Amino acid sequence: MFDSFGKMLIVIGVFLVIAGIVFTLWSRIPLPGRLPGDFFFQKGNVTFIFPLATSLVLSLVLTVILNIVFRLFK
Repeated sequence: MFDSFGKMLIVIGVFLVIAGIVFTLWSRIPLPGRLPGDFFFQKGNVTFIFPLATSLVLSLVLTVILNIVFRLFK
């Protein structure tokens, strides 16, 4: 019982540390859709945004985070 509770507290603590770092550095982090490799086309009233680089970075980050979480609870 206490073993899984301890692991859950560690995961929550790591998440809070990462969230704190992100909020501290928020002004320096490029916003989604504005990374190099994201496609942005505008012609007249039509705007097309294809966030390719943002999708790849988000996929990589979520894969790493979920692998860590699943290994902790395995």
